[in-house]
Amino acid sequence: MRRNPRELDSTHRKMSRRTLVLGGAQLALVGALGMRMRYMQVEQADQFRLLAEENRVNIRLIPPARGELFDRNGERLAHNSPSYRIIIVPEDAGNVEKVIADLSRLVELDEEDLNRALTEMRRSPPFLPITLADQVSWEDISKIAVNAPALPGITPEVGLTRVYPRRADLAHVIGYVGPVSDYDLKQIDDPEPVLRIPRFQIGKVGLEAKREDVLRGKAGAKRVEVNATGRVMRELDRREGQSGADLQLTVDADLQGYVQARLGDESAAAVVIDCETGDLSAICSSPSFDPNLFVRGISVADYRGLTEDPYRPLANKTVQGTYPPGSTFKMITAMAALEEGLLSPGETVWCPGHLEVSGRRFHCWKRGGHGHVDLNTSLKRSCDVYYYDVAIKVGIDKISAMAKRFGLGVRHDIPMSAVAEGLAPNRAWKERVHNDAWRIGDTANSSIGQGFMLASPLQLAVMSARLATGRAVTPRLVKKINGIEQPSGAGESLGMNENNLRQVRRGMYDVSNNRRGTAYRSRIIEDAYRMAGKTGTSQVRNITKAERAAGVIHNRDLPWERRDHALFVCFAPFDNPKYAVSVIVEHGGGGSTAAAPIARDVMLQALYGDTPPLSAYPAADRGKIKAQQERLHREYPGVAAPVSDRA
Repeated sequence: MRRNPRELDSTHRKMSRRTLVLGGAQLALVGALGMRMRYMQVEQADQFRLLAEENRVNIRLIPPARGELFDRNGERLAHNSPSYRIIIVPEDAGNVEKVIADLSRLVELDEEDLNRALTEMRRSPPFLPITLADQVSWEDISKIAVNAPALPGITPEVGLTRVYPRRADLAHVIGYVGPVSDYDLKQIDDPEPVLRIPRFQIGKVGLEAKREDVLRGKAGAKRVEVNATGRVMRELDRREGQSGADLQLTVDADLQGYVQARLGDESAAAVVIDCETGDLSAICSSPSFDPNLFVRGISVADYRGLTEDPYRPLANKTVQGTYPPGSTFKMITAMAALEEGLLSPGETVWCPGHLEVSGRRFHCWKRGGHGHVDLNTSLKRSCDVYYYDVAIKVGIDKISAMAKRFGLGVRHDIPMSAVAEGLAPNRAWKERVHNDAWRIGDTANSSIGQGFMLASPLQLAVMSARLATGRAVTPRLVKKINGIEQPSGAGESLGMNENNLRQVRRGMYDVSNNRRGTAYRSRIIEDAYRMAGKTGTSQVRNITKAERAAGVIHNRDLPWERRDHALFVCFAPFDNPKYAVSVIVEHGGGGSTAAAPIARDVMLQALYGDTPPLSAYPAADRGKIKAQQERLHREYPGVAAPVSDRA
């Protein structure tokens, strides 16, 4: 059927309008897409380029070199040494068990290290490198290089490991480093990313831990290109980190080595402090241990040997151990009474061998008593009754306050682990801690350093330095940080009456230099180096009334752990004090027989700066001392030979 021309014209107009509308919509859509593409490709190009880069470029941290430690004379005490490691990438190795078996036929692999590595493999992505062995010899590395085609995934690597060349000499002072553990991370708020680097090492104990803030340094970074699975393809660039600060300690390594050797196999501690500066020239706890064992992870057998030793080699007795100071505390009781005006040096007390206090008999160490005793005699002969009587007059609160002025019952701020506060008790303390009233018998016990009274060897050395100088000498362990001198510990005046101090010092001088002094056998003969000191013996068991009536059992007849502690404190030269020394020998018996000889030898070594001449010792002791010097030199190579044996 033929359509009307008018209808055809109308249909044509309708189709043209639809075409225009549809074409306009398509053109608008294409224009919008074009604008969007221009926006993304031109205006947002930098942002999307960055996102693309981040998808293929990773930032990896570079561990910083740890700061090194030096003694006061510049001898290196802790440093970083290149160390060869054997690394395995499980993904590249394929059959890991076969590769490890092949490797073990070439080099010896420690079973504990191997088990640790296998555990780490199970919880890590297969493309991450795992350390199979650390501190491998160059010969072993050469074997691996030669057999590389047969050991897929195995790579030798060079890193840094911490080394302590003085081994046991400074273990308790420096401490050691070890890999970061989950426990370490939990103890740190917002830990730095560098701490999550596999096997990254941080200070665990001692100075290494306490000055981690300056020793660790700042991590560097490198940009590496990785593929879609995260495997490293190449290194693009790197920014080296900042090494940790170097620390120079106040310790004299040679003196420290001598003191450690002189303590020998005893369960003991000794501290040497410079009276002028407060510098800790030696601070030794015995027995010690080799901190290098802990750097890579100590074996179970070695660790068990240390923890099961009754002499507790892991404990730092110099600052962590607290003991009843015994008669070394008597100077504090005397100073409290003198400063309060309740005692004059010539005033005497009758000592019949005991003192009745509130119906209880407090005994003197000398069963028959000392008779009439003044201040000088009380120190020289260490009369207990004199101090019972004086303490009851002055009261425990004044004695406690005086103890703290001399550095007892105070936690000294030095960067070592578990520094103890000790205890200088008073009435308020007993009420608060024991919910009990202070009794007069407690005062009598405290007056001779027994009862609740506790002090560390460090505190006793500080006390001795303050008695010697009249100043608030404060211990200092770090001398310089990156060459910058740290504040001195010389201290200001204690504000004590100088005449009172002089009387106490004179009594201490007679302890060592008067024939009736308790430490006369351990005196120094050299006039320029005369020593003032005080013996101490602290009980660790109660002596029953029945035992006292029958005769107190001698220390040598008791099991080791029930024997008295032996103590000695001193300073020298008497006229111009240079050093103060404290020594404690756990369960050593008497202070005059066990601790005083060690303190005398240590003091002479410090004063001479080397093995002292035999002329500094009493004539009767020179043969024994010469044999001792020869033995120490033979058994401990760091100890110098006797003077007469040198070329």
